[in-house]
Amino acid sequence: MPRDVHPRIEDPRAERARYWRSSGLPETELLTARFVTTSFTRHTHPTYTIGVITDGVEEYTHERGRARVGPGGLAVVGPGEVHTGHAGVPEGWSYRVFYPRPEVVADVARELGMRGTPAFTESGIDAPEAARVLAAAHVAAENGDRLTTSSLARRGLGMLLRSHGRERAAGPPGHAARPEVERARRILAERLVDPPTLEELAAGLGIGPFALSRAFRAAHGLPPHAYLNQLRVDRARALLASGRRAGEVAVEVGFADQPHLTRHFKRHLGVPPAAYQRALLAT
Repeated sequence: MPRDVHPRIEDPRAERARYWRSSGLPETELLTARFVTTSFTRHTHPTYTIGVITDGVEEYTHERGRARVGPGGLAVVGPGEVHTGHAGVPEGWSYRVFYPRPEVVADVARELGMRGTPAFTESGIDAPEAARVLAAAHVAAENGDRLTTSSLARRGLGMLLRSHGRERAAGPPGHAARPEVERARRILAERLVDPPTLEELAAGLGIGPFALSRAFRAAHGLPPHAYLNQLRVDRARALLASGRRAGEVAVEVGFADQPHLTRHFKRHLGVPPAAYQRALLAT
């Protein structure tokens, strides 16, 4: 007699995430994921973040407020915009995300006759047709179809820019920062491995520690220590993508060890550095 075959039932709280790069868009990373308990700390990306929610609800804060996005909606965050992310319903959320470089989006915007750095009027966006086209582009990228990926992604970006784009962003975070804040930012970028204390940093700039921290957060959306960890994660991301070992990367960017890197990496990207690297290098 044949054995009974029982269908595999997926754990309703199981999480999955995969980053990869598609040659269909220049140097663009993509993510397909389902998150339930994962919660993203306040962080930024040097790229745009354009996510199509396919199931569940994602909630997140951003520089203009709070967004709650469900199936068919778009979660859009600009380069350098501080944001968070967590489940808006007990079952979590699934999404497909593009991380296009500013130049890629600007190129599409120029073809539409827009000037300056493209920005968006909202963060949680209801644009069903653009979402459908972008989701199809994402699936094509997952299937390795470069022509369809590039064609649909640019079409979807164009639709999104026409319906919810604006010509000029207010400027990158910190564009009108006090000179001391800009100097502090440069020092932190140069001293990832041996950063000064807040008191040492402030003393060298001739400003009080509390005043520096408050001004820095107003300019960049993060206090100095969180901004430093953001810089470290961004640098680690680039090194991992180049094939460097996670343990070496952790020390090089200023984390105490690989577990320290892993904790911060997961809070920013939702996956451990080794998994991120394996997926990128496999594409």
